[in-house]
Amino acid sequence: MYFKGQKFLVAGMSVSGQSSARFLLARGAEVYLYDDVVTDNIRRAVEELLSLGAHEVTPSSYEDAVALCDVLVLSPGIPIDNRLPVSFRRAGKLITCEEQLASRYLRATAIAVTGTNGKTTTVSMIGKMLSDCGKTVEECGNIGRPAIDFVDELNYGDFAVMEISSFQLETISALDPHIAVVTNITEDHLDRHYNMENYVFLKSKLVRSLNEGQYAVLNYDDERVRSFASLTKGKVVWFSAQRRCDGAYVQDGGVWYAGRRVFDIADMSITGVHNVYNALACTAVAGVLGLDMEEAARSICSFKGVRHRIENVGTFGGVTYIDDSKGTNVDATLKAVESMTEPTVLLLGGADKGYEYGRLFESIGQSRVVHAVFYGENRYKILSAAMENSFFAFSLCRTMREAVMLAKNCASVGQCVLLSPASSSFDEFSGYEERGDCFAGIVKGFADD
Repeated sequence: MYFKGQKFLVAGMSVSGQSSARFLLARGAEVYLYDDVVTDNIRRAVEELLSLGAHEVTPSSYEDAVALCDVLVLSPGIPIDNRLPVSFRRAGKLITCEEQLASRYLRATAIAVTGTNGKTTTVSMIGKMLSDCGKTVEECGNIGRPAIDFVDELNYGDFAVMEISSFQLETISALDPHIAVVTNITEDHLDRHYNMENYVFLKSKLVRSLNEGQYAVLNYDDERVRSFASLTKGKVVWFSAQRRCDGAYVQDGGVWYAGRRVFDIADMSITGVHNVYNALACTAVAGVLGLDMEEAARSICSFKGVRHRIENVGTFGGVTYIDDSKGTNVDATLKAVESMTEPTVLLLGGADKGYEYGRLFESIGQSRVVHAVFYGENRYKILSAAMENSFFAFSLCRTMREAVMLAKNCASVGQCVLLSPASSSFDEFSGYEERGDCFAGIVKGFADD
């Protein structure tokens, strides 16, 4: 791409948009900036980019920018059916994203991970494993810094482990990773993607563009993911907790790869079936890369997990509080509930993502959940699903803070309070991280009671 000969409109001035603009300006491109939601932080970032030579586009003048610019660099926060990308598409102009730009110029070996659940844990586990095996590695994409920040920082022989969401895949045509990992696919983001068919197609885009020299690491136990094998030219390496396969699998209480026992599941620091799957994916990646499997095994087993994913905040007044703010969909919450070993008060609610919650309450009735607190914008939708499935052990409130206080009063000594909302956080918070931090702050305040 000849940067000096083209004009770029960067739409969405979040972190990835800011990084894209800096990348393009540094290469002599003419860059225009647009965002219809301008916070104080975004305003400061825009002012800095304007001082570097960028131009600002206002909501009233964006149509002029569509006519003027050659390429739209779209933030994942802006849906592909927004009027701006629709206008670019109608004009027959290129729509791309920060991750796509990064993949064109990244010298490091890229490992891309997508799926409904387990992305962040798998990316973090792979990153730790590569680092422990003596490699230079950065975790990026939907986790940490944008991938484009590392185009100049990482060299040949280094690794970029990228978390890729369905939002990012809307504008990715060919990411071109050496290894593409798909963890699982369950219902998520239907408020944006409309139906499961669209959502599954977006996830499949990560493997569709692989060539014969690249690898697709796929979850054999997930029927939708298994079907991706027929969509890719890449070499398929499976992982499975249910059967022996050509790749990584569970047998006799251990994780095996290519007929060799790599480590015992009992030696893992993190527990739960979902984490076994994450470890299997990581083991498959280690095998593809030809890493020292003993060193890889030590790294996987010593992995402590990621923040806001079934994270123990502490025990106060005899009640243990667990932060699973990253449980933003029904399947993630079910996995968190299944991991609980003591009677549990569950906090559910937030911004709606288009789910039907009936399946959640069908399973909760057979779990260790003894009470649930519904809160947030979608609390009445969750309430309706609970009653339709004969789950009546609940309380109802408006905010998460109120929900935590209610849960504290409901829980008895020896029980747990689990925040696993099965919902987005955007009714009250900027993201699941802020929600989890708020939960932890409230809970730690109980120590002063």
